[in-house]
Amino acid sequence: MTPSLPGRRSIYKSTAQLQAMIEPGLITAAALDAVRALVAPGVTTLELDAAASAVITARGAKSNFQMVRGYRHTICTSVNEQVVHGIPSGRALEPGDIISIDAGAEYRGWNGDSAITFVVPDPSRPEIVAAREELSRVTEGSLWAGIAALAGARNLGEVGTAVQDYIDASGHGYGILREYVGHGIGRKMHEAPSVFNYRVPDPGPEVRPGLAVAIEPMVVIGDQATFVEDDDWTVSTLDGTAGSHWEHSVAVHDGGIWVLTAPDGGAAGLAPFGVTPREIG
Repeated sequence: MTPSLPGRRSIYKSTAQLQAMIEPGLITAAALDAVRALVAPGVTTLELDAAASAVITARGAKSNFQMVRGYRHTICTSVNEQVVHGIPSGRALEPGDIISIDAGAEYRGWNGDSAITFVVPDPSRPEIVAAREELSRVTEGSLWAGIAALAGARNLGEVGTAVQDYIDASGHGYGILREYVGHGIGRKMHEAPSVFNYRVPDPGPEVRPGLAVAIEPMVVIGDQATFVEDDDWTVSTLDGTAGSHWEHSVAVHDGGIWVLTAPDGGAAGLAPFGVTPREIG
């Protein structure tokens, strides 16, 4: 997607509109918390989907993923070499699996979108577990680095630079997916502008109050090249190495930034970067 053009809806929202995005963000976070509590060997990805669905429905919201044409599940469940857009099924999680869960909720016409990654414990394969936990740690850290950069950025391109710098600094040589990026969010789950997870020459739109974006680094242990599986949804690595996906929806407002899909507004994740989120008011 591209930034707003003359005659199209502005990418910047009013304070009242940003406030309306708080509840769908919290509902999305609650759905992911329900999934977090269930991840264990033997649990199927369809069971995780059902748990997220129950929370979203109970809060009077809808799964915005189900509003995407052709997709009928509440969440995406991507396991091991699957990086994003994995479809819930009867597949049971196994010890040592790494699984990324992407969820979103639509509430009263506004959207939230967030993703987290887990590694299923496996005492018999500590090296694999450690490698996958490190991948997840670095990916999550790069997300918070990007959010922290947004707090002081003049242009949106600074977010991608911060994300890539954090990943590169880990020294692991991880790949960053190029074909899939973050996005604006609001009345629709996917809006302009694009939010890159890597350095780009275009500085991007101005960061100013009213901007709401979903920042979502997608990182792999090996090469960033991917393909779409036969189900026409699941994005997997060509080399078969594991992937990780972390995401938050974030609002820029007059007082600073607020992470809409974090119950604490992002306070814990931003603390290591010296950034304090401010409530929207």
